[in-house]
Amino acid sequence: MRIAVLLASMLCCVQATAQNYPEKPVTMVVAFPAGGSADIIARAIAEHMTATWKQNVLVVNRPGASGNIGTESVVRAPPDGHTLLYGTTALASSPAVYSRLAYNVLSDLAPVGLIVNQANVLVVHPSLPAKSVKELITLDRAHPKTLNSASAGIGSSNHLALVLFNMLSNAKIGHIPYKGAAPAVAETMGGHVHMTFAPVAAAVPPVQAGKLRALGISSIKRSKTLPGVPTIDEGGVAGYEAGGWNAMLAPANTPRDVVLKVNQAIAAALANPRTQDLLAKSGAEQVTGTPEEFGAFLKAEVVKWGKVVKAAGIPQQ
Repeated sequence: MRIAVLLASMLCCVQATAQNYPEKPVTMVVAFPAGGSADIIARAIAEHMTATWKQNVLVVNRPGASGNIGTESVVRAPPDGHTLLYGTTALASSPAVYSRLAYNVLSDLAPVGLIVNQANVLVVHPSLPAKSVKELITLDRAHPKTLNSASAGIGSSNHLALVLFNMLSNAKIGHIPYKGAAPAVAETMGGHVHMTFAPVAAAVPPVQAGKLRALGISSIKRSKTLPGVPTIDEGGVAGYEAGGWNAMLAPANTPRDVVLKVNQAIAAALANPRTQDLLAKSGAEQVTGTPEEFGAFLKAEVVKWGKVVKAAGIPQQ
């Protein structure tokens, strides 16, 4: 009898969890600086969630160590759904890049859902004489180990985009990590570095203003936002494809009904015309799916980028 009462009590608690959630403001951690593409999209989703739930969803930027600092803060948070992680492709490469992570990407985080796929665009400072991918490679070969590329940090999607570029083209372009895509783009615009593989959202304004020159898109298909820019594969680096993604995660052991409610809120935010307009302008492609589908995708990504990191000989941090 006691067992039956206990089970009934537990069932009631579980059912009440999603009904009452969120019971207080929700913190959405973006593990990169404000102003980057991930931050822009995260704020749009948070705004929609706030309006839907009638409870504030606050975006907090905690940059550093390619997203590891912000990620660790979420891992250590109570698993009640009131702290969420807006993660990027860096989550998949960190296990191979960092030997002493304070968390396990696959066991210490609960997958909530993919949000967008987003290509990077190879942009250079206008002073660089290269006007195409082929010219960039020719320039690099004429002056080996002279060119450098900024990234959002070691193991970030734009760092790995550079690694893959070097691997497939036999280029020797150096790497300079920053604490996010926004400062990487800013440093390239300022001429402090030669180039970067920038998220489309962060690259479009300076490209249109003539402050950066776009040479190639990292995806296998051209970007609808920059249709005149060839893919890097078209530009002469056969088989090149290095897309990035954004996704939502929560601390491990977050109740499934809460995870599903957040997943549903993300889908609703992505269906909102204002969000769709933002994604169209940023070059991001909407993705929807279940937590389980994202979990399987994340496992495959960890394997994929682990192999790239190992093949490139990137020393563990």
